[in-house]
Amino acid sequence: MAITRDDVLKALAGVTVDAAGTSLPASGRLSEIVIDPTGRVVFSIGIAPPEAKAFETVRQAAEIAVLKVPGVKAALASLTAERGPGAGPAPRPAAPGGTPQGGAHGGPRPGPALPGVRHIVAVASGKGGVGKSTTACNLALALRAQGLKVGLLDADIYGPSVPKLFGLDRKPETINTPQGQRIVPLNGYGLAVMSIGFLISADTAMIWRGPMVQSALTQLLREVAWGELDVLIVDMPPGTGDAQLTLAQATPLAGAVIVSTPQDLALIDARRAVTMFRRVEVPILGVVENMATFVCPHCGGTSHIFGHGGARQEAETMGVPFLGEVPLNMTIRESSDAGRPVVAVDPDGPQAAAYRAIAAALWTNLSGGAGPRPAPRIVIE
Repeated sequence: MAITRDDVLKALAGVTVDAAGTSLPASGRLSEIVIDPTGRVVFSIGIAPPEAKAFETVRQAAEIAVLKVPGVKAALASLTAERGPGAGPAPRPAAPGGTPQGGAHGGPRPGPALPGVRHIVAVASGKGGVGKSTTACNLALALRAQGLKVGLLDADIYGPSVPKLFGLDRKPETINTPQGQRIVPLNGYGLAVMSIGFLISADTAMIWRGPMVQSALTQLLREVAWGELDVLIVDMPPGTGDAQLTLAQATPLAGAVIVSTPQDLALIDARRAVTMFRRVEVPILGVVENMATFVCPHCGGTSHIFGHGGARQEAETMGVPFLGEVPLNMTIRESSDAGRPVVAVDPDGPQAAAYRAIAAALWTNLSGGAGPRPAPRIVIE
């Protein structure tokens, strides 16, 4: 029998939000309820910023209540804090000692560390269409090929690409831990992989405003059983908005990698991305030039369709490392569309070599020059 909105509301009626016994549905705090055909239920609870700590128990109780509904396989509830008109500026996150945090330029200081994760790296771009997700996917696999334990988080709530890139359409399981319910990431060619796309159907539109996205992103970071990782690669959505700022506030980023094509239009937005991360005091670990050169498979001729060398020159101008370039290649496109990333299925090919070189340069920047470990065997699933 299909799960209905009324089924979910009936379950949530047993969750109270105050001492007077007001139910969650009657409180006016409940968002729209998204029900996936496979049994995943997603919703949010509206709060004021100071209520976040108190409402965490309400959020957990709501998830538990919905999980008891027949047919529900998983429930994801998020807290969304919106400030009304005239509320004034939001306070900066408090440090453990109670002092508001802020950088030299008023940017947010990193939040608490993610247990078990040594380095968190954001792969970002100032605009869409530059191949950022494909780069993030293959970069994560190339880091794993160096013998590192690597995870990949798809932070694009509106347009998740990682499920397609890895050919994953399974739903993750949830487990109970001493810290509460946690989502178990899927295994993608040896990577711990998580995406909002695993929790909803492919044709579901996430019609969420900024605070809902921020809350969901924080949960995908902190309520996933990542385990012990050397590097967690976060595939950011394009732009310089809520998701990037939330990530900078929610967890201590080791740095950001900026992906751009060589053309001037893309480089303008890449420059904005660098500026944004610098504003929030996140180090720039390097710039990657994607779709750098096209070699015709028929005649062998070389064409610079989007120009060439623009990202390298821009990196030098901005004073940030240049990590390398990736060609515009049919093999990369075809393998990505097939859900079989080129670094995993053709690790000795020239395209994989480009990603491995970039990963080696990135790891050097992260580890201070530590050499690579013996490469693990990658199992093709």
